[in-house]
Amino acid sequence: MTALYRKYRPRTFDEIIGQDHVTQPLIQALRNGRLNHAYLFSGPRGCGKTSSARILARSLNCEQGPTPNPCGECRSCRDLAPDGAGSIDVIEIDAASHGGVDDARELREKAFFAPVSSRFKVYVIDEAHMVSSAGFNALLKLVEEPPDYVRFVFATTEPEKVLGTIKSRTHHYPFRLIPPSILRPYCEQLAAAEGVAIEPAVFPLVVKAGTGSARDTLSILDQLIAGAGEEGVTYQRAVALLGVTDAALIDETVDALADADGAALFATIDRVVEAGHDPRRFATDLLERFRDLIVLQQVPDAIGKGLLDVPADEVERMTAQALRLGTAELSRLAELVHDGLATMRGTTAPRLTLELICARMLLPGAEQTTAALLQRLERLESKTHNMVTGVPAPAAAAVPAAGPTPVPPAAQSAPTRADTSRPAAESPAAGSQRPAPGQASQTPQPGQATQPAGSPSQSAPPAFPAGQALPPAGSPGAPASAVPQPTPHATPTPPATPPVPSGALDVVAVQRAWDEVLGQVRNRSLRASALVRQVTVRDLDGITVVLVCQNKFQADEVTKASGIVEEALLQVLGTALKIRCDIGGGGTPPPRPATPTPGPAPAPQPRPAPSAPAARPQAGPPPTSSRPAPTQAAPPAVDDEEPWPDLPPSFDEEEPPPAPMVQVPVAPAQAVPEYEGFEPGDEPGDEVVDKDAPLNSEEQAMKLLSEMLGAQKIS
Repeated sequence: MTALYRKYRPRTFDEIIGQDHVTQPLIQALRNGRLNHAYLFSGPRGCGKTSSARILARSLNCEQGPTPNPCGECRSCRDLAPDGAGSIDVIEIDAASHGGVDDARELREKAFFAPVSSRFKVYVIDEAHMVSSAGFNALLKLVEEPPDYVRFVFATTEPEKVLGTIKSRTHHYPFRLIPPSILRPYCEQLAAAEGVAIEPAVFPLVVKAGTGSARDTLSILDQLIAGAGEEGVTYQRAVALLGVTDAALIDETVDALADADGAALFATIDRVVEAGHDPRRFATDLLERFRDLIVLQQVPDAIGKGLLDVPADEVERMTAQALRLGTAELSRLAELVHDGLATMRGTTAPRLTLELICARMLLPGAEQTTAALLQRLERLESKTHNMVTGVPAPAAAAVPAAGPTPVPPAAQSAPTRADTSRPAAESPAAGSQRPAPGQASQTPQPGQATQPAGSPSQSAPPAFPAGQALPPAGSPGAPASAVPQPTPHATPTPPATPPVPSGALDVVAVQRAWDEVLGQVRNRSLRASALVRQVTVRDLDGITVVLVCQNKFQADEVTKASGIVEEALLQVLGTALKIRCDIGGGGTPPPRPATPTPGPAPAPQPRPAPSAPAARPQAGPPPTSSRPAPTQAAPPAVDDEEPWPDLPPSFDEEEPPPAPMVQVPVAPAQAVPEYEGFEPGDEPGDEVVDKDAPLNSEEQAMKLLSEMLGAQKIS
C-alpha cells in the first residue's frame, strides 16, 4: 500500500496546491524559454520544494519541451514520474550526508560529462544548507559558469545558511505554508477518492495537526484512514489518536474562567490529566481557543471570511463565550497561557505549572499590570451595566440638589451619637438670634469653623448655631428643645451604625461609609487622599455620586483622580459607582460669612453682642465635618481635613490631626463690646489689628494662589 503523500505527489506544476506565486513564474519562464542555470527553492518542509524540482527537470527533458506541461508519454517523462524508475541524467543528492568538500569535488568532476539520453543533466541538491563552506567554495566556479547542458536546483529549509556567493548566482523562489482554506478541500477530495467516510469535524483536526505542510497533513490523514473501522473515521477516534484536547474540555475551561468559578476550573484540569492529556498540549489548545475568541470578538463574520476554521456546531458556543469575556480579559488570559507554556517547556511537574497558571487567570487583582487593570475595569463596567436597572433612584427629599435651605451632608452622613456630642436645636423664635456674649461654654474651640450667617444649616428654623457646644442632655442647662427637629427636606436620623442593606444603596449609605472610602483612597494614593478629603457627598444620581468641591481647581483635580475614588467606593460598598464633581452649594458653606438671611421670626430681634472672636471664621478646614463641637470638658475638636487640596497629608489619618499652624489668639469671652457698622459675623475680636503685622496662613495661601494661578476667593 503506497502512502498517500507518494501516491498523490503532483506530476505537473498545475497540480501543486498553494504555491501559485512560485509555479506561475516558472510556467511562464518555460513558455518564454528564459531558463536559468541554477535555482534555489526554499521554504518549510512538505510544501513542494523537491516535487517542484522534479517537475522542473521533467519539463526540461520532455521530448516536446522545454514545456510547462510534460507529455507524460516519452521515456524521460515516464522515468521522472512519481511512480517511475528515475533517470540517469537527473541526480538527486542529499546534502545532509554528502555535503563535504570531497563530495563537492566528485560532483564537479562528473558534471562535465554530457547527459546520456536527455537534453539536460539536472542536479537536485536537497537540504542545501547542510553543505559545508568548503563544499560550497568547491562548487562556486561550477555553479557560476556551468556547461550548457547542466542545471542546478538547490532545495533548503534554511536559505540564510546558504553561502551568499551561491545564492547570488541562483533564481530564488520561496515556498510557503499552505493555508487551511486550501488544505481542507484537498483532504476532502482525497478522502472521497479513497472511498473512506470521515466526519466533517475531523478535517479541522487534521489540517491543524499538519501545520500547513501538505506532506504532514496527508501522512496524518493516511494514519486515520488506516485505523478507521466500518463506520469510518470518527471525531472521538481522531481526538484520541492525535492527542488533541476534546473541545468539551476547552469549553468547560473557558466557561469557568468567564464565571470566575475556581472549583469548576480545577475540576476540569483534573479531568484533563486523568484522561491522559498532556498539560502542555492542553495549554496550547487553550491558547488557540483564546486566539479564536479574540478574532471572533473583533470580526463577527470571521468564519465567513475564512479567518477561523471551526466546526459549525461550535460557532454559536464560541460566539457566546466571546461576548462574555472582554477583549482585555481575553488578551490577559492569552498572555498568561503563552508565558506559562514557556515555563512548562522544561518543567518536571507540568500539571502543577498548569494549575498555577489557572490560579493566576482567576485572580486579576493579584497583578498590577495594565492587562490586569483593564480586565478589572471591564468586569466593573459589566457589573455596572447589569445593575443599572436594579439600583433604586435616591429619594428627592433625602438630599436636595440645590435650594436655599439644604441640609448639610455632615448631618446625614454621621450616625446617631451620644447626646453629649449632638448639637441642640434652637426654637424657631431664637433661630435668628446670635448667642449671648457671656456664654463661655458655647465659645468655639480653636480649629473649629463657625457656620456663617445665612449658611444652609442656619437658614432652617430648627438648626443650631454653628460653633456652639451643646451641654449634656442630662445637665440642668440643657434646653427643653434639645432634640433636633427635622428640616423640611431631610430624612429622619438613621439608627446608630445600621448595616447597608444589600441592593438598596442610597445617598445616606454613601455618606455613612465616606470615612472608610477616604481611608481606602489614602491606601492607594496620598495625593488623591489630600484632594478627596476636602469634598463632601451631596447626592446619589443613579450610579453617580455627586461630590461638592470648593472651587474649579479642586473639582478638576478630583476628577483626574476619579479612578482611585471609584475603586475605593467599589471596595467599601461593593457596587461600581461613578463620581461627578460640582462646585460649591449643596452642603458646603462658603469660607467667608455671607449676608445673613432673615430668620423665621416675624419681627427683627435685637442683636445681642457677639460671642468671643470665634464669630470670625478661622482659616481652617471647611465646615464639612459631621462631628459637632464638644463641651468644655472635652478636648478641643480639630477637623481632620486640610485647607488646600494640593498639600499632601503629613500625618496618619488614624491619629488625631494637628491643629492649624497659625491661629488668631482667642481672648476671654468677657465684656465683648458691641460694634456698629459691621455685618453679623464680621465684628472684630479682641485681637490687635496691626496693618504691618505679617499675613496669617490663609492670607498667605490666598496671595500665593492669586499670584501663581490667578485664583480668586469665592465670596
